[in-house]
Amino acid sequence: MSKPSVTGTIFRREFRNYFNSPVAYVFLVAFLLLVNVLTFLFGQYYEGRQADLMVFFLWHPWVYLLLVPAVTMGLWAEERRTGTIELLLTLPVTLGQAIAGKFLAAWAFIGIALALTFPIIPTTIFVLGGDLDLGVTFAGYLGSFLLAGACVAVGTLTSAITRSQVVGFVLALCVCLVFNLAGFDPLVRLFSGWFPALADFVAQCSFLRHFEALRRGVIDLTDLAYYGGVIMLALTTTHVVLNSRKAA
Repeated sequence: MSKPSVTGTIFRREFRNYFNSPVAYVFLVAFLLLVNVLTFLFGQYYEGRQADLMVFFLWHPWVYLLLVPAVTMGLWAEERRTGTIELLLTLPVTLGQAIAGKFLAAWAFIGIALALTFPIIPTTIFVLGGDLDLGVTFAGYLGSFLLAGACVAVGTLTSAITRSQVVGFVLALCVCLVFNLAGFDPLVRLFSGWFPALADFVAQCSFLRHFEALRRGVIDLTDLAYYGGVIMLALTTTHVVLNSRKAA
């Protein structure tokens, strides 16, 4: 048998840690409650009489805005506060492997929360009596998962910047909010009246702009590359930040 990779070992350690405290279960319940309340109560899902999940996915960027920073705020901030980051980096593990393992564990945890919403699919078909477009549904879930990955990557970076989990949470929330609002239609229209060319560029950098196409069932390589680029940029910057701290 081949030995497990270092990244895989860190992934399993971090992933287990989520479920070693009741915080993980509180998060899962909060996520499911929020997306269902926002979809069926505030989104007036059944009143629309459409057998699709457009309204359901509409709320995901805003739910992630609140909950993903709570998952990522301790990834590095707690390691730095307790001093265990020095112990971690004395082990036969590179900084890149540690970052990748922690990031993948947090992303997988969010993925589980997203997967727990799957029962909404047969419920939608049964109640509304329609044929749910599985292709559009798959694109929506893919977009939501990639969006979550981008938010987790941002949270990983902000957690590396500070020793305080609270500060890490606030920073991640603010950065993700900026990325969301950059593509928020009312703000885009307002900004377009002042700086049309710049407004379009800023909107193209938005989480919402690239998620919207996937939410509607259009899988474009540009959108996939965008989220992959955000994740890689955030993790690379995390590596630079942590490496500079280690050198200091």
